[in-house]
Amino acid sequence: MRAVIAVVVLATAAGCSAPSVPPAPPMSSARPPGAPAPAVVGPADWPTYHHDNARTGLAGQLAPLGTLHRAWQARLDGAVYGQPLVIGEKVIAATEHDTVYALAAADGHVLWSASLGEPVPGSDLPCGNIDPLGITGTPAYDQDSGLVFVVAETRGGRHTLAGVDLAGGAVVLRRPLPPPRGEEIAHQQRAALTVLDGWVYVAYGGLFGDCGDYVGSVLAAPTTGTGPLRSYAVPTPREGGIWAPGGAAVHHGRLLYTVGNGASTQAYDHSDSVLALTPQLSLADSFSPAQWGADNADDLDLGSMSPVVLGERVLAVGKRGDGYLLDATRLGGISGQLTSDPLCQAFGAGAVAGSTVYLPCTDSTRAVDVDSAGGLRLRWRAPVPADGSPVLGGGAVWVTDTDHGVLYALDPATGVPRQRIGVGPLPHFASPTLAGTHAYLGTTTGIVAITVQ
Repeated sequence: MRAVIAVVVLATAAGCSAPSVPPAPPMSSARPPGAPAPAVVGPADWPTYHHDNARTGLAGQLAPLGTLHRAWQARLDGAVYGQPLVIGEKVIAATEHDTVYALAAADGHVLWSASLGEPVPGSDLPCGNIDPLGITGTPAYDQDSGLVFVVAETRGGRHTLAGVDLAGGAVVLRRPLPPPRGEEIAHQQRAALTVLDGWVYVAYGGLFGDCGDYVGSVLAAPTTGTGPLRSYAVPTPREGGIWAPGGAAVHHGRLLYTVGNGASTQAYDHSDSVLALTPQLSLADSFSPAQWGADNADDLDLGSMSPVVLGERVLAVGKRGDGYLLDATRLGGISGQLTSDPLCQAFGAGAVAGSTVYLPCTDSTRAVDVDSAGGLRLRWRAPVPADGSPVLGGGAVWVTDTDHGVLYALDPATGVPRQRIGVGPLPHFASPTLAGTHAYLGTTTGIVAITVQ
């Protein structure tokens, strides 16, 4: 998992004092007394990474593209690595300082904040390059309980699942969620969370540098806060992290994850793979390229980009740069792809509209068409250094240049920039959220909102 990620220097929050650390409440499924009914997700909302559990990245209700300008900027207590969520008039952001915020969508003022503890200083970690390390994975909203679910890493390398009430910011439940194998502090929770049928799914990978005893895994906890956990660990001696920012892509009730380089180069260990897990977290199907052992040895694995679902097809693209088109109903095992073609080295998550995939390539965004015969055809490569994870809406492809702090709106037919705007320093893999008339983006100091009309 040796991706290049900038070290983050955090800023203090402006306009509000640092929240105190409350004691952990008992694990409970009860909502706060007098709390309103949970907010129902509307068509213009963005309740999870890339809008939906299929991770399409498609915002069908976004206003048509006009002239971009900055609407507001909220300076929070740390970097926001995950995508913001938007539910109604609230923008939800989680920081590396282990704070969850609700901001007013209209002007960015803080509606509430909830502290989940003290993040891990970089000096306490065996390796890594996010300092401090708090909440990294994108949260997920559950409309049945009205809770925003996040995983916070706190002092000592402890990982805690928390459910925060969307209405008022009360921390309704907390549950320790240590990875099932390895040393807890060697694990990092970067993949987006998934809420599915009363369960919240959490994936773990390692820190930058692949140090320590970590093993890629997925855990699931009931959204009620009580009951036994489900878990799956990649059957590798070490590594095999599940860390791509998009987390799982859900297809026909199964969770599709990509897995990073494992420790084995001889005996197959289901690393360097696409895995299909049942909701009970049993392994249902898998795919790995023929050269999985060599890719493991050279850190050229598939785990750098989440899988992209197009109907009954799945596209996987990783560090080697080859794209593998798979049958979603039968992934094919080792070397069982329908076709493969060189595409690009990709990190993050793609977006999909119809039969076209927009890829987060390290040198620039690409659009790839999947034709009716099952082939892959490059439509365009953007002529600008846009390397973030793209999303779609308002007649544009939205993507960031994380090195230069720029948000682009690209023409979906040609890749030519239609609009661009400076947004300030960005964390790696930054991806905008699209809702209503705005694009919302996590930065190294908080959230910036861009008006798209």
